[in-house]
Amino acid sequence: MLDETLLDTPEGLAEADHRGLLRGAAEAGARVRTAARNAAEAGIGSLKPDGRPRAVLIAGPGAAATHTADLLGTLAGPGSPVVRLAPSGVAPAAGALRWELPGWAGSVDLLLIATPDGTEPSLSLLAEQAYRRGCSVVGVAPPGTPLADAVPGGHGLFLPMATAPYDQEEPLAASSPGVLWALLTPLLALLDRVGLLDAPPEALEKVADRLDHIAERCGPAIATYSNPAKTLAAELADALPVVWTEGTSAGPAGRRFAAALAELAGRPALVAELPEALAAHSALLAGPLAASADPDDFFRDRVEEPPALHARVVLLRDRPISGLTAAPAARDVALSHDTPVSELEPEEGGELETLAELIAVTDFAAVYLALASGA
Repeated sequence: MLDETLLDTPEGLAEADHRGLLRGAAEAGARVRTAARNAAEAGIGSLKPDGRPRAVLIAGPGAAATHTADLLGTLAGPGSPVVRLAPSGVAPAAGALRWELPGWAGSVDLLLIATPDGTEPSLSLLAEQAYRRGCSVVGVAPPGTPLADAVPGGHGLFLPMATAPYDQEEPLAASSPGVLWALLTPLLALLDRVGLLDAPPEALEKVADRLDHIAERCGPAIATYSNPAKTLAAELADALPVVWTEGTSAGPAGRRFAAALAELAGRPALVAELPEALAAHSALLAGPLAASADPDDFFRDRVEEPPALHARVVLLRDRPISGLTAAPAARDVALSHDTPVSELEPEEGGELETLAELIAVTDFAAVYLALASGA
């Protein structure tokens, strides 16, 4: 059950936040600035790339690497495919995970290693393997870790991850807002220099500004009625989130939101892109999860009986309303099955800014849902 009173009690939220999730969300803008500065000091601006790589390979543990690969692949487009190297192993522990380069990887490819840990032996071995194959290697990890030595040892470029003192107090959640921006920002600067996407220093500064703006709108001191993240968390209290995304940038934001709900709040969620989502989830909205599926719910004992789980559509969009859109059809489908709809659409800005806003608001929502649910 969601304790909605906790949402409007900043002291209670701070006391419940043992993993520093609210701090990570609030400091996302600062992480971007620190990461961009670290990348510049590491020499990103002086790189003279020979040309665009044939493919970009990304290796790293958990949701952090998955989200980074998803976002970079979306922003880069089809010019050079971005491929995440999924690990194998018997457990999700640093010493148990194993990464291997695909057989076709060679001198025309770029390997990115992104990890908030840096102690994974297999990632250090992967950097050595890439060097032997002739791949260019760039690593992002906390400074002072084994990977920080292994990447330069293989003639690669190491970019120190932007960390905070409290990162060492508790194990970092892979879906933590601070982790995402600390890993993603230096790689955005790198791929801008390589020519795969458009993320110059001024664009990263605008991203940091937008993240600061969202932190002000969605911070714990802002009441639920005027706080879009707290409002969304309250709306999803007893719901199965069915996340529908529209627009290129909204896709990875929606997938990250679903992953954050699972990891941080322990809540399942479904995600699909419009317009295909309407066909993929039509049977779900017409089934037992529809809000109108349980007519006896009116007579439920509100104290003794937990509420039934019903779907709620969360519509994430990064397109203007005047453009070609499936949003009206999505609303009609949801409302025809008595399924409520929550909508998020960013303010105007560049692609990176609107993407950052969608991620930031949904990150805050996932954190509030986790804290108010006792997850």
